[in-house]
Amino acid sequence: MSRAEFAAAKINLALHVTGQRADGYHLLDSLVSFAGVGDSLRLVTGATAALQITGAEGRGLSPGEDNLVLRAARLCGLPYGQGIELEKRLPLASGIGGGSADAAAALRLLTREAGAVLPSADQILALGADVPVCLSGRSCRMSGVGEILSPFPELPELWAVLVNPRVEVPTPAVFRALKVKDNPSLTLPEGAFSETAAFLDWLAEQRNDLEEPAISLAPEIGTVLDVLWDLPEALFARMSGSGATCFALFACKSDALRAVYKVQGSYPDWWVAAGALGHAAEVSPGA
Repeated sequence: MSRAEFAAAKINLALHVTGQRADGYHLLDSLVSFAGVGDSLRLVTGATAALQITGAEGRGLSPGEDNLVLRAARLCGLPYGQGIELEKRLPLASGIGGGSADAAAALRLLTREAGAVLPSADQILALGADVPVCLSGRSCRMSGVGEILSPFPELPELWAVLVNPRVEVPTPAVFRALKVKDNPSLTLPEGAFSETAAFLDWLAEQRNDLEEPAISLAPEIGTVLDVLWDLPEALFARMSGSGATCFALFACKSDALRAVYKVQGSYPDWWVAAGALGHAAEVSPGA
């Protein structure tokens, strides 16, 4: 017997670093969305271990006590005789919230299926800055150190192609390489976007302040961005989070899938996936 929960990839469509607190934490202002690609968690009765990790992207991920899924499970209380199976599809340390999405999925899974109580906001934030937004599972503006979630006008229907060049860029190193820590906040739209072009125009006026320092540490990110911008149907491209995963936006599924095949054909060692933007639920590319 098992019950499942999906952990969608998080995409920072824009990410502005607006300050740094005395305790060292950086203040962010970000438009966050999700894609219908991600990891999967199952609650398994009669499991032999509290956490079992499977999937092609699970190599190198420890199921030890510091794993974010187990930390989230301890907050809720993993029922006796039950365990969590985590199927990793998202690359590790990749700027798309894989660990945070897994922790958030564990919280949802246990509160729903095991009758647990959702931990406090402070406990959730202590798991990671991206855990609150991943727990919400909806496109929104994320600010503060990740704890302030605000509504945002509905995004147009788009597909995202995610590409990671198989390089890990430690988040602390990227922030250390950021020269200016007090950048302007997002420029908020006056209302709903009338059409896709209006959203893309607005997005182009925003930034990812971590993109330049990340590229300075891992030039491969710049190569990925060049490849994405050169795709014929790509409408926009940018790095997500602190890298190294980048995204490109497309008008429809068929355009996105053609882009996946093209990138995979030219760069077989890269991780590439596509999903509908704004979908925190799993969306099959072949559906």
